[in-house]
Amino acid sequence: MLWLPSDASYHCAYAATWVGTKLRWGLATDEAKRQALLGLAENCPAALISYEPAYA
Repeated sequence: MLWLPSDASYHCAYAATWVGTKLRWGLATDEAKRQALLGLAENCPAALISYEPAYA
């Protein structure tokens, strides 16, 4: 289960930012969080994840 902000209108933006941060820094996640994020993503078709890798 993921912690999400109490304001449901921010869930997609929060998740996209969280995933972008993990990608930027090359951080891993466990399978339970991965599945939770995939489930959340189904409700966020317009969310875009943008990031710039921290290491070139």
